[in-house]
Amino acid sequence: MVDAEQKSIKQSDISRITVKDIAVEAGVSVSTVSRALANDPVIAKETRERVMMKAKEMGYRPNFFARGLIRQRSGVVALFVNNITNPFYPEVLVKLSRRLQKMKLHTMIFTSDDGVEDSVPALQEINPDVAILLAATMKADYLQEFNDSNTPVILFNRYVAGASASAICCDNTAGGRLVAERLAQSGYRHLAFIEGLATASTNVDRLAGYLEGIAASGLPDPVIYSGGNFSYENGYAGMRQLYARDQRIDAVFCANDIIAVGASDCIRRELGLRVPEDIAIVGFDDIALASWPSHDLTTVRQPMDDMIDCVITEILRFQQNRSAIPKQYFMPGELIIRGSANLVDGRVNE
Repeated sequence: MVDAEQKSIKQSDISRITVKDIAVEAGVSVSTVSRALANDPVIAKETRERVMMKAKEMGYRPNFFARGLIRQRSGVVALFVNNITNPFYPEVLVKLSRRLQKMKLHTMIFTSDDGVEDSVPALQEINPDVAILLAATMKADYLQEFNDSNTPVILFNRYVAGASASAICCDNTAGGRLVAERLAQSGYRHLAFIEGLATASTNVDRLAGYLEGIAASGLPDPVIYSGGNFSYENGYAGMRQLYARDQRIDAVFCANDIIAVGASDCIRRELGLRVPEDIAIVGFDDIALASWPSHDLTTVRQPMDDMIDCVITEILRFQQNRSAIPKQYFMPGELIIRGSANLVDGRVNE
């Protein structure tokens, strides 16, 4: 029992060790310790080694918030996410977080069901190196608050017109157009679309491209289900309503994969029809479950890894210069043909 108590006391003492304690033991100034721990080349090699050895002996664990104050950087990347119903974003979150950890950056996640504006005051107190909006929406005037506080902003898979923020997106317009063209080439004539969140740039651009492709192919306007979100339930309800409005529909493009899964289940379980023999289904994202045999979903694959590479590139730019001019990246998607739509062979990249 005594040994356990002594061990607990020692652990407690270690947790309270500061750079000031190391400075006393090493016989140098506090600023010298701080610079040595930050691997500042200004500090002589022998001094830096002595400080590092003393810190190790004392069991020092750096407080990254305190170190951020000294370096004028927090070492924090703030990730804003709404209520995520699209499995695409958790996949992105895992991959992106691992990349940030390798860069020795700390991730802080802010969540909200309606928007991320309520999190702005808390975020400004932290003063992150960069803020990333992932599956989240924010108005341009709130984005301006980040600019005023000199916090760079990166929008992932979305953009806000007129906002001073970097944007990294799949070319959603080209993807929607490609789907329409390939459906038309494959003999489908009565097309439909199930929307996600109507105001999201991803939804707007995918629908716009789809309409362009349909018009260019000489087909009649599609039947559109609006007023939903990017969820399974929306896909199920949307398919039910579309079929009630027009039973001639032979192909449905969905704003994302999870909507497409809901639509497919409605076709099979409620309408008593077959996919793709009666109605073809196409999604967007290529989430992991899209390739499962139970779904076998034809979809437009977003270049997730390339998009994350661009995020890292932007973070490195902003680390060098927090006032760097924001950039926008629009990257091509790839049509992945599976069993939910009978598409003819041909071009699969746009």
